[in-house]
This record gives sequence, structure tokens and C-alpha cells, in this order.
Amino acid sequence: MTTAISYPNAPDLATDDYIVIGLATCFVKEDGEVYQIEVIEPIPSAALEALLKGIPTSYKLAHATTLGSVLDGDSQLFPDGFPESAQFGEEFVPRAFAAARTYKRRESAKSLIPLGTNYTEFKYSIERKRVLNAARVVTKEDNVKQHSHTHKVL
Repeated sequence: MTTAISYPNAPDLATDDYIVIGLATCFVKEDGEVYQIEVIEPIPSAALEALLKGIPTSYKLAHATTLGSVLDGDSQLFPDGFPESAQFGEEFVPRAFAAARTYKRRESAKSLIPLGTNYTEFKYSIERKRVLNAARVVTKEDNVKQHSHTHKVL
């Protein structure tokens, strides 16, 4: 008996595997200005469990679906019910595969949001802005001054 491989880059996954995708409010910094965008991202089981406990999050919506409804091979399929202005997050396909594996490993997480339903009762907050293209520039002023005896053997 042969098994059909749905995803060449993820032979352990099939189109009917459970996954949760979320709609997050993120920000992009361009030319000194910060712009708000909506991003579609897969949510792993551990992150979903934390979000459902009430931690502040930039997610507005989570939708429980199958891999086949958001991925056709290595291309993304726009999910129903999401705003047209939303865009897929970076590395969506490998992150979707990784998230689907977390639900295969932790079957109890599938009951948090039943398949085919949405969850919108998150503690939504954009107080701490999630900037996607933020670059950290380390300067000499960032160095912490240490006490003169820190590295001496006394």
C-alpha cells in the first residue's frame, strides 16, 4: 500500500491536518514612519494555549482549519473571512508546517478552537507595537560599565 504525500517538504503532514491561523496587527517602519498592517500567521499549539489564558496579544482573530485550506503545495491560499487588506507573514509555509506538527503532537489543543470556527475573545492590545522590520543597532553607548573590581582576582 502506498501513501500519497501531500507536501513534498513535509511528508509527515496531510491536507486534512489541523492548524490554527491568526490575524495579527503588526507595524512596518519605512522612512521614519510607522505603518499598521494586518498579517496572517499560523499559531502553534503552545502559543494558542497562552493566548487563551488572557495574555495581551496583537491577534484579533484565530481560525481553526486544515492545512489544505491554506496551502496548495507550497503556495498560500487566502482564507475565507479574513480582510482583503491582510497579507501573509514571512516564511508562512514552513511556519504552517511547524504549527501543524504541534497540533499533531498535542491532540488536546485541537479542542481549544473547534475545526471550522473562529475565536475572537483575545485580550487584544497594540500597546507594545510589534514592528516586523525593526533593526537593532548596537552602539558603544549600549555597553554597561562594570565595576573596576569585576574581573580582578582579589
